[in-house]
Amino acid sequence: MTAHTEAPPAEELERGLSNRHIQLIAIGGAIGTGLFMGSGKMISVTGPAVLLVYMVIGFMIFFVMRALGELLLSNLHYKNFGDIAKDMLGPWAGFFVSWTYWFSWVVACVADIIAITGYVKFFNPNIPAWIPALIACLVLTILNLQPVKYFGEVEFWFALVKIIAILGLIATGVVLIVTGFRNPDTGTTATVANLWEHGGIFPFGLSGFILGFQMGIFSFIGVELVGTAAAETKNPRKSLPKAINSIVVRIIIFYVGALAIIMSITPWDRIKPGESPFVTTLLYAGFGIAAFAINLVVLTSAASSANSGIYSGTRMLFGLSHDGHAPQTFATTNRRGVPMRAVFFTCVFLFTAIPLLFAGDGVVAAFTFVSSVCATLVLFTWGSIVVSYIVYRRRFPERHAASAFRMPFSRFTPWMVLVFFVFIAGTLLYGDDTRLPFLATPVWFIALAILWQWRKRMLLRAGRPLTAPIPTITHHLDLEDR
Repeated sequence: MTAHTEAPPAEELERGLSNRHIQLIAIGGAIGTGLFMGSGKMISVTGPAVLLVYMVIGFMIFFVMRALGELLLSNLHYKNFGDIAKDMLGPWAGFFVSWTYWFSWVVACVADIIAITGYVKFFNPNIPAWIPALIACLVLTILNLQPVKYFGEVEFWFALVKIIAILGLIATGVVLIVTGFRNPDTGTTATVANLWEHGGIFPFGLSGFILGFQMGIFSFIGVELVGTAAAETKNPRKSLPKAINSIVVRIIIFYVGALAIIMSITPWDRIKPGESPFVTTLLYAGFGIAAFAINLVVLTSAASSANSGIYSGTRMLFGLSHDGHAPQTFATTNRRGVPMRAVFFTCVFLFTAIPLLFAGDGVVAAFTFVSSVCATLVLFTWGSIVVSYIVYRRRFPERHAASAFRMPFSRFTPWMVLVFFVFIAGTLLYGDDTRLPFLATPVWFIALAILWQWRKRMLLRAGRPLTAPIPTITHHLDLEDR
């Protein structure tokens, strides 16, 4: 039997994600490894103002997700924001957005594999680095070859580990503050007043506050995963709004709440930037296995990020192939609704992490540079969602008026978010670590422009449309609800 006869129709993926899966995928996407390991460095350069940084970024990302939610629910035939971009902005936009997002996740996944090897060394430094890298690559490939419900189940438990770790830290911290715990290393007492008694909320002035945005924006990469998973959700009209609306609460609890507790126990200027503040806080509470526990959490967090990245990247590749923007072979699914060939092609790149582990410092530095470029490209993805929304609202006012999940203050908020993204771009130029990677991103778009012209000519020569049309007929899920 051929792959074509085994597969469901090319435009259909298996809707195997339940409400439980979507809610935890949304939470997991909003809690990155950077919160556990990178927050110490961010606190050291921003001070208590880091809480405001996360609140402002979270507020803006909420509106991006509300725009994405309304767009996805305006036509359930949209599978991801690549479909939205091509429908609202044109075939070229779908090509640019989808390939950029795929490329970003491929490189991010390689970075996660390398990070996993570092975390494994904590448990056993004698293990050769290539062994955990190879095992991680194989396991992640096998996981993504399973039906989507298994992806949802794995991400559910990965997210649960992160949630339990943060809630455990907050509960421990509250006890230390209430009991007036005295820090043995710093000689200071745990109190909420530590948030403003060591140089104020803005100890580094405006420059430190701005630098916090440049570092903080990367903590939210992955929050848009909910939009990618919408095409495989059993009841998107109920589960998607619930997941998106809870973003603000999640950020207040997991980012603002956790870091406020940490800085109340240890004054911000005594937190070591090279160490995880989560580890040190639990150590102060007398939990000697804190380092072990947090490293285990960070290990699962990196694995979760890579797993989500492969899933998201393969779905983008599936859509690109269906549009004629990638080889046709990636548009087929097996009998279980998995785009198997797209999974294999994406996972091949994971194994490049293994030779990188044997490379010298020069290659590692180059890899760090490319990773920063890819992280910067996320702004392009988020920006495309907002611009698509502006066009949608002007072109389809009747859809907007009929929507049960309208974006709040939709005449104003999209423009506010775009201005904020311009501000973030300015902070990336301002930061020494991100300036050169940010300035290098046009190289990627020049390459994409060349590839688009080549692909466009191929499609026209073959008498094919520049992209697959988005159906406008009522989706079968809406018919079932009637």
